[in-house]
Amino acid sequence: MTDHITLTQKDLEQDGFSKNPFFHVIIAEVPEKYKTKDGHTKIGFSMYFYIYSWKGKAVFMEDLYVMPEFRGKGIGKALMSKVAQLGQAADCTQLKFTALNWNKTALDFYLNQGCVDLTSDLGYHYLCCHGDAFQKMADKGSG
Repeated sequence: MTDHITLTQKDLEQDGFSKNPFFHVIIAEVPEKYKTKDGHTKIGFSMYFYIYSWKGKAVFMEDLYVMPEFRGKGIGKALMSKVAQLGQAADCTQLKFTALNWNKTALDFYLNQGCVDLTSDLGYHYLCCHGDAFQKMADKGSG
């Protein structure tokens, strides 16, 4: 989905590594002897932030990624578990995230971890207001 990315490296550095970060990241790294053929030792990550809802505090996992050659080794499960642990330490009672409907591998992985698909089970829909609609929404409050 690279055609949907609008962030720059500067945005990520400012928003994730400033005094008051908008998000947090956990990096999965392997020892030098297991690096990728391209020389990478950082082989996965999870990006998360805290939210609040009618059920109280929650941690929202925005992204979970493990390089394909390292999948199936428990790295994704370890990253997800760490996000849940950090959420518990912050008094969160749930981990929330989204998954694309075409990504059956990811959906199966999440369901195998005991997660629930709220879209099918409870009829929830995850919505977004962006672009011109976001601007119009913001403008309504200023008049």
